[in-house]
Amino acid sequence: MSDELIIQERYGDITTIMINRADIGNRVSDDMALRLADMIDGASKDSRVILFKGAGREFCLGREVMGERGPLPEAYELRGKIDVVFRLYGAFRSSPVPVIGVVQGKAIGFGCALAALCDMTIASNDARFQLPEMGHNIMPTMAMSALVDRVPRKALMYLVYSTDEIDAHTALTFGLVSKVVPAADLNGAVDNLVAALKKSPMPAVKAVKEYARHALTMDTGAANDFAKNLHATINSSSAMKS
Repeated sequence: MSDELIIQERYGDITTIMINRADIGNRVSDDMALRLADMIDGASKDSRVILFKGAGREFCLGREVMGERGPLPEAYELRGKIDVVFRLYGAFRSSPVPVIGVVQGKAIGFGCALAALCDMTIASNDARFQLPEMGHNIMPTMAMSALVDRVPRKALMYLVYSTDEIDAHTALTFGLVSKVVPAADLNGAVDNLVAALKKSPMPAVKAVKEYARHALTMDTGAANDFAKNLHATINSSSAMKS
């Protein structure tokens, strides 16, 4: 499904999906969002891990806006237009295998949401993150919904209300990224993480994602019961002994 705007590559059981619009900061059109969702859905069926990247200097400067902003359509029509974004959000969350975000440069608005949606996000120390919507008179609950289970409430509220651009180390303290490394070490850090994942049996790789996807919305008792069931089911699998 690769094209000139999105590049998909596969090496063994590792799939890389890269937005390839460096000339405009890897902005994503609605059509691209649909294709990205399809790519993630497809790759997750037979990959161990998916790497999600942006080409060039920036990770993603947001969505591509076509033409001037005119009057908003009726609510029902608008809902259909924004469904493409939530479908992409859902592809990250529902993927049975982990998605690793690789962030350099700026991750702004929609780009910040995509960086947050990855299960693990490795950022170079030159990375910057921002939710600027309130400064453009846009109520940003779409972006907030991507971060709502990723960062604490105070971090989320600060990002939204302040519209400040934060650096990679601040993003790390907010829980927006998993690790910050020097720009020259970014690819090496990702390779090390992939190597660790390749050592783990696939049932365990998928079970960790399954538990993380569901347990955080359960009460403690239900999360414990789910953990016991997964532990017994996965650890008794013959695939864990290979």
